[in-house]
Amino acid sequence: MQILQSRRTFLASVSAAGAAALLAQTGKGAAEPPPETDKVRLPRWIGTNPCWAGAYIAGELLRAEGFKVFYFQGDPNVDQSVWIARGENDFSLNFVPMDISLFEEGVPIKTLAGLHSGCLELIANQNFNRLTDLKGKRVGVWVLGSSTHKLLTLMFSYVGMDPAKDIEWVETGYISAVQLLAEGKIDAFLAGPPHTQRMRSGNLKYNTLLNTTLDPPWSQHFCCMVSARADYVNNYPIATKRVLRAILKSADLCASNPQLAARQMVDQEFFPSYDLALQTLRDIRYDRWRDYDPEDSVRFYALRMQETGMIKTSPQKIIADATDWRFLNELKRELKT
Repeated sequence: MQILQSRRTFLASVSAAGAAALLAQTGKGAAEPPPETDKVRLPRWIGTNPCWAGAYIAGELLRAEGFKVFYFQGDPNVDQSVWIARGENDFSLNFVPMDISLFEEGVPIKTLAGLHSGCLELIANQNFNRLTDLKGKRVGVWVLGSSTHKLLTLMFSYVGMDPAKDIEWVETGYISAVQLLAEGKIDAFLAGPPHTQRMRSGNLKYNTLLNTTLDPPWSQHFCCMVSARADYVNNYPIATKRVLRAILKSADLCASNPQLAARQMVDQEFFPSYDLALQTLRDIRYDRWRDYDPEDSVRFYALRMQETGMIKTSPQKIIADATDWRFLNELKRELKT
């Protein structure tokens, strides 16, 4: 599904000061050479992923520079990393292990920057208090090999468990993991926005065994990062920088004015609930893209994946061949506050 949005509608819905702040970066763009292309395709997961606000709000900033911005949702039956692997999107916002897995599989992808830290919670029924309490228990994942399965494998391995032997993995598919937990059919699952925010206001009693916003080492690294197709980066470096700048400016807005960012997501029909969007933006650390070292996050996850046998490629080769920090380094200087 491809979506073009109305700039007039967007600007009409924000205050004069808010609009000025959002579009401030266009002056810098005007001083640069023109981009090699005026088109970019960004990912969209209809109505279910408010933590992609950085990409959603970036569309209007890019249109202000003359870009034609297309939002595309690929096959919802596969992880969105497959969309960029199939060439359906130019940019991707995903968990670090998914980008590393793409590179391991030979997909030409470049990780460009960290976007935010923390958005996941390992939820369990009230009989459990620690990750190791789940030894021999049923843990729900969408499908084996999915992002939640990979992340949980790394988390259990980190505390000395053997995920292949110590965990009974339950593929939930499209059945609600919250429902399965309430019915006693699983003992735990890894929840992300907006499920964690929705659960806090519900009646289900549960324990959070791990929160990636608060609990090290996961809280000390990026949760989601910005990646792009290598051919887009190589062929359109000026456009790549402008797209990344718009995403990072949007991250700044999510951190400084989550109310405005949440309203834009709802008004532009990226997400249906203002309250859930606002709570998500308040929970997620969008303010860390300047502070955390994205290379450290790639190295951390690559080492964990190598230890568990998920990948064979060394972290050094992944960093050398699958990352490109030059745009981020420029933008950190340019957008310094």
